Amino acid sequence: MGRQHWKKIWIGSAGNMVEWYDWFVYASFATYFAGAFFPDGNPTAQLMNTAGIFAVGFFMRPVGGWLLGRVGDRRGRKAALTLTVTLMSASAVLIAVAPTYAVAGYGGALVLLVARLLQGLSVGGEYAASATYLTEASAPGHRGFASSFQYVSMTAGQILGLGLQILLQRTMSDEALHSYGWRIPFVVGALGAAVVFYLRRSMLETEVYEAGATGGEERGTLRALWRHKREAFLVMALTMGGTVAYYTYTTYLTKYLSNSAGLPKQTATLVSFTALIVFACLQPLAGRLSDRIGRRPLLITFAVGSTVLTVPIMTLLRRADSFWPALGLSLLALVVVTGYTSINACVKAELFPTGVRALGVALPYALANALFGGTAEYVALWFKDAGAESGFFWYVAACAAVSLVVYITMRETRDLDLTRMKDAEASRLTPAS
Repeated sequence: MGRQHWKKIWIGSAGNMVEWYDWFVYASFATYFAGAFFPDGNPTAQLMNTAGIFAVGFFMRPVGGWLLGRVGDRRGRKAALTLTVTLMSASAVLIAVAPTYAVAGYGGALVLLVARLLQGLSVGGEYAASATYLTEASAPGHRGFASSFQYVSMTAGQILGLGLQILLQRTMSDEALHSYGWRIPFVVGALGAAVVFYLRRSMLETEVYEAGATGGEERGTLRALWRHKREAFLVMALTMGGTVAYYTYTTYLTKYLSNSAGLPKQTATLVSFTALIVFACLQPLAGRLSDRIGRRPLLITFAVGSTVLTVPIMTLLRRADSFWPALGLSLLALVVVTGYTSINACVKAELFPTGVRALGVALPYALANALFGGTAEYVALWFKDAGAESGFFWYVAACAAVSLVVYITMRETRDLDLTRMKDAEASRLTPAS
């Protein structure tokens, strides 16, 4: 790929990294600030409260998907990406200065809730804007490879968050972390967002958008999306299994290892940190493989592996009593998930024509995440609180099984020419009968 392609991928990925750093830092530091915003009591109940607010952010993602998807289709991918990082910066500042329960009662939880609503708006548009941008900015025959950097950057954001958590755990006392240390990563996130805002102001628009942004007043509208309702439902169905598995083995993993397996928080964090580094390195390799053999083989491999292996992996993880067994099982799970994460961005973008691509990816993906990804952690904690934790393992496997049916019946999208893709061509990308 040429220098301009790499520049577009770098700027798009850098912003995505900061967006998802802020998004995941909430989850990774929840064990430290859960008690700050709610009355003393059952630690699992406090985690459920913070997980509930985490899930609320997901329910704002469809709104953000609609709003920012519309901006991306009507004003350009650059405009949408700049707006998302602005919203994310504001939410990080709010969390950093939110008062505790001891100071303002439930007022602090309300500030936390508002911040999560802003994050939901931002990330709801960020996913589609970056997925569309990275797919359109890539050279022909390299869309799988280029779009895989979306999850490289998403995972890099989480790695940075976990790395900072490890650093703070080693340099601050546990009491200090629970008291004020958890605010530090949100300050860092706000500063990072300011830097990315500057970078995105100078980013280049994609040639595919400039060449194909036609459709007048209907560009980026729900009416235009309705003409591609089959593709929209396809995005929701193929997202279902992948998003549940991804959030299970990333945002929930650290809490699961410490709250269920009984590993020390420092060990659980190190397991997640190490596993995610390997996971990030796998994304471009799998994306490049999809450019050679197609998207469907990787998606099917993920769904079969997740359906069959989730229950035994999660059961064994609960019994893991040290770093290495936990790391090995976590890596196995993330290798399986790579079949989805490495290419899902380009697969969804390849389903829609240019004039409705950002909205077509954003809204149905955000709806699927609100229903399944955002609630995964809460569902897991609900099963645990009810004394039937293994029920969650079967839930994850069942979601993957549903997506497997979709992957088997959908058609291949690898060889589409996005610059020549019209509405009629998009309508043929429905599941095979």
